[in-house]
Amino acid sequence: MGSGSKVPGVRAFPAGPLWWNMSQPWLFSAAVPGPEALSVSELTAQIQELLADTFADVWVSGEISNLARPQSGHVYFSLKDESAQLAAVVWRSAAQRLRFDLADGMQVVCRGRIDVYPPRGSYQLIVTQVVPLGAGALELALRRLRERLAAEGLFDKSRKRPLPRFPRQLALVTSPSGAAVRDFLEVLGRRWRLTGVMVVPVRVQGAGAAQEMAQAICRLNQLQAPFDCIVLARGGGSVEDLWAFNEEVLVRAIAASRIPVVSAVGHEIDVTLADLAADVRALTPSEAAERVVPSAE
Repeated sequence: MGSGSKVPGVRAFPAGPLWWNMSQPWLFSAAVPGPEALSVSELTAQIQELLADTFADVWVSGEISNLARPQSGHVYFSLKDESAQLAAVVWRSAAQRLRFDLADGMQVVCRGRIDVYPPRGSYQLIVTQVVPLGAGALELALRRLRERLAAEGLFDKSRKRPLPRFPRQLALVTSPSGAAVRDFLEVLGRRWRLTGVMVVPVRVQGAGAAQEMAQAICRLNQLQAPFDCIVLARGGGSVEDLWAFNEEVLVRAIAASRIPVVSAVGHEIDVTLADLAADVRALTPSEAAERVVPSAE
């Protein structure tokens, strides 16, 4: 076939060399419009909103590991089981309300919400409440808190102060409806009638009880007409019933009090951290009355 011949139906290329620019792939493919792409920030924001709506209030059980307490006051840890782990954080305001010390290896149930941390593209549990699983976890938490506070010297005998022999004014911090207030006032009235008593009503059990008692002690220390002694009292109960008297906020309030504090919690076999921090421990509210005033007989 000669150079001038033509094949029917086939278009001839122009004469001369033909160059292909391989750096421009658009020469080989037609531009097809695609979906609008999200930025990383936009996608992360959508994920954050989805998780926040779906897991706004969840309870998660697991074992604490990698616990960290930076100077900020926040508490960071991982909550894990045999096949997964979840990053968790307790902000300082919530950490101050915890009723026990967290520790690696502790089995707990955490309440909180899921949130996304955009700088790392990770999600975490924002913890608002922590409940130890089983009596073993409670005992472990109590032992660790006791060791930490003891290392600070809060239970040292050298800081214990004697009670005044003839007190003029006493403050009784207790529940106004419990048996403790009745038993204390009955014994006090029988032994010595020259001491005035102000009953400071507080909750002595349940969430927030430790904070109420600690605030009452702080307020009594701020009064211009100081009391000679503070008596902190309640009747007996289970470990859970008396747990408020093991909370750090109350123990520190007792240790910081300028007024001597007598702890009269539960029965003889019950020993709380409040007992260890107080200047004097009475076995019962009735014995507390015997310890703070002399006998008129």
